[in-house]
Amino acid sequence: MNTAVVTECIAEASPRSLARMAGVFQLLEALTATFGQVIVLGRLVVAGNAAATAVNILGHERLFWVGFASCLIGVVFHIAWALLLYDLLKPVNRRLSLFAVFVILVGCAIQAVTSLLYLAPLLVLKGGSSLSAFTAEQLRALALMFLRLNAYAFDIYLVFFGLWCLLTGLLILRSTFMPRIIGALLAISGLGWMMYLVPPLAVHLFIPYIAGASALGEIPLLLWFLAVGVNEQRWKEQASAVGEWRS
Repeated sequence: MNTAVVTECIAEASPRSLARMAGVFQLLEALTATFGQVIVLGRLVVAGNAAATAVNILGHERLFWVGFASCLIGVVFHIAWALLLYDLLKPVNRRLSLFAVFVILVGCAIQAVTSLLYLAPLLVLKGGSSLSAFTAEQLRALALMFLRLNAYAFDIYLVFFGLWCLLTGLLILRSTFMPRIIGALLAISGLGWMMYLVPPLAVHLFIPYIAGASALGEIPLLLWFLAVGVNEQRWKEQASAVGEWRS
C-alpha cells in the first residue's frame, strides 16, 4: 500500500476513528517521550556530578541509545497526534485550529533539537582523537553541559506544548461534539505547562500544581478519545455548517 492510498484512507476515516487514532498517538507519544527524557535520563544523570554521569552513560550505552531513539520516535507520534487533532477541530474554527497546529509543529521541531542534544554527551565522551585537545575532566563537564542544554530545550518545548493545549482546550470548549469540561481542563493544563516561560518558577510549582493540572487535563482527553471518540452526528452538523464535511 503506497503513501497516497494511506493518506486517502486517513482522509476518509470517520471522525470517531480519527479521534481514537489521536488517542492512540497521544498515548504513544507520552510513553516514548517520558521513557527517554524522564526515565532514562533520570536514571543516568547525577545532578552536579559530571564524573558520575559520564560513568553512567558509558556503562549503560545501550540504554542511552534506546532513550535517544525513544525521544525521536516520540516526535513522530506527536506530529501525528497534532495533525489528527487539527482535522478533528477545524470545523470549530479553522484559523484557530491551523494556528494551533503551527504552534505544536514548532514545538515538535524544538523537541527534535532536544533529541540531538540528548545524543551529544555520548558523542563527546566517545569522541576519541577528534577531541584529544580536551582533558577527560573537560569532556565530562562538556557532556554534562549538553545535558543541561537538553533540559533547557525541553523546557522551551513545554511552553509551545502548553500553548497548543490551551488553544486545543479553547477549541473543544467551542465544539458541540466533545464535553466542554475536557476543554476547560485541557486549557488549565496548557497554562500550567506555559509556566516554563520561567523554568525556576515552574520547577518550584511542578509538584503538585503543574503535574496535577496536566493529569486533570490530558488523562481525561486520552480516555475520552480511546473510549468514546467524538459525537459523530454533532461533528458532522458543525462541519456542515462551515462547509468542512464531505458527504
